[in-house]
Amino acid sequence: MDLGLKGKVALVAGASQGMGRASALGFAREGAKVAICARGEAALNEAAAAIRKATGGEVLAMVADMAKPEDIKKFVNQSAGHFGRLDIIVNNAGGPPPGEFLKFTDEDWNNAYNLSFMSTMRMTREAVPHMRKAGGGRVINITSYSVKEPITGLVLSNAVRSAVIGLAKTLSRELARDNILINNICPGRIDTERAQKLNKARADRLGRPVEEINKEMAAEVPLGRYGTAEETADVIVFLGSDRASYVTGTTIQIDGGLVRGIQ
Repeated sequence: MDLGLKGKVALVAGASQGMGRASALGFAREGAKVAICARGEAALNEAAAAIRKATGGEVLAMVADMAKPEDIKKFVNQSAGHFGRLDIIVNNAGGPPPGEFLKFTDEDWNNAYNLSFMSTMRMTREAVPHMRKAGGGRVINITSYSVKEPITGLVLSNAVRSAVIGLAKTLSRELARDNILINNICPGRIDTERAQKLNKARADRLGRPVEEINKEMAAEVPLGRYGTAEETADVIVFLGSDRASYVTGTTIQIDGGLVRGIQ
């Protein structure tokens, strides 16, 4: 299937590892030009080199922190200027830390809001004018299955990521007339560095080996395993493509059947 991505420009945040890196690679394999950012320069440059080697595609790498407004503005506008257009953005930032409600301060809540919500809002706001010039665009937000089924011990993520869903649904209606489609993906238990850190934190809290926690968490998934970053990226690339031209305002689980809700 031709996804119609050749010559398009995709910006992927948090792309030095995990789902962000896999998504950037997926877009490049389909012929898109890709701009990627992350906080760590060494890992970012390694990811860019690996994507270029695997695809022969054009990759622009830029150090940027999604918690900093000036970094987001620079990443979006310089990338659009470099490539001459902007068609797709993937909003992706590290999630808030685990913990119980009464242990978090106002500063913790502000940091979580800034990282997980404001980064999405800011990057989308910067991208929309460029997408209008291009005649349309795609916004894909990487959130979490916690927006469908709150996760114990992740109160910051449960609350703040749900706000992203409300924003996306609102903008999907407001920007539809510009042919700008906005969708969310909700990864379940995906084998990423963040998942490993959360399992380690859970193991430490319960005083149990992390290997036991890993097995238990995988066993709760109907498919009996963790998903891969590549499996998540496949859905993201589809949502960014011409083949998803009638899909907007949706929140799609990639969870191996983990969420028990009907919708």
